[in-house]
Amino acid sequence: MHEIFLSAEPLFFIGTYPFTNTLLVSVLAVGLIAMGGYLLQRKYAEVPGTAQGIVEIVYEELVKLMDSVLNNQKKSEQYLPFVATIFIFILVSNWLGILPGVGSLGIEDAHHHFTPLLRSPASDLNFTLALAVITVVAVNIFGITAMGAWRHASRFFNFTSPINFFVGILEFISEIARMISFAFRLFGNVFAGEVLLVVIAFLVPFIAPVPFFFLEIFVGFIQAFVFAMLALVFIAIATVEHGEEH
Repeated sequence: MHEIFLSAEPLFFIGTYPFTNTLLVSVLAVGLIAMGGYLLQRKYAEVPGTAQGIVEIVYEELVKLMDSVLNNQKKSEQYLPFVATIFIFILVSNWLGILPGVGSLGIEDAHHHFTPLLRSPASDLNFTLALAVITVVAVNIFGITAMGAWRHASRFFNFTSPINFFVGILEFISEIARMISFAFRLFGNVFAGEVLLVVIAFLVPFIAPVPFFFLEIFVGFIQAFVFAMLALVFIAIATVEHGEEH
């Protein structure tokens, strides 16, 4: 069994920037999503076939799900691309990370140090932290766009009373806490699953890993869904007028 590292292993360097095995899988995920979108766009027809029909059903169900949170179909359609992109990107990245060969194919140097060529992106804290920062920043941008810069900023900087000022500080701290929570929730679950698969495959290499493999498929879906739904809930909070909250 090869060593398990908490940080991603660099494959090569671009200047001083390390190109890691998790970054390689992230690039592959983006390429697959882009290719899938291009093929679906080219095959679009007025009378949908099977693949297009499935995509349209999924789209309608996603809009209904977002409506149940946002209570506004216009908002649902406006923020669907962002939420769906997060979900699809994390899902594809997670599922690529558990394919056969990921983690076991790699390069061994003269010192017998093994470096996997491919590794699940979410098992790298840099990946999950970057997603978390992008999501929280985007949520605040949506809030500014929906309510205006000053009204949105008043959530964090409210000088009308000492209590409101203190609540604003707590709101600001909660934004930072969201980033940390987003990052470590996804990282912890995916990294633990990766370690579990490696250990089980080493101890019982033939039959035992199969149920854990299907478990990780399910966990990969759930983690992508939870991340996207939390982003949706935070969008709903950020884009609602204070007087409209119930």
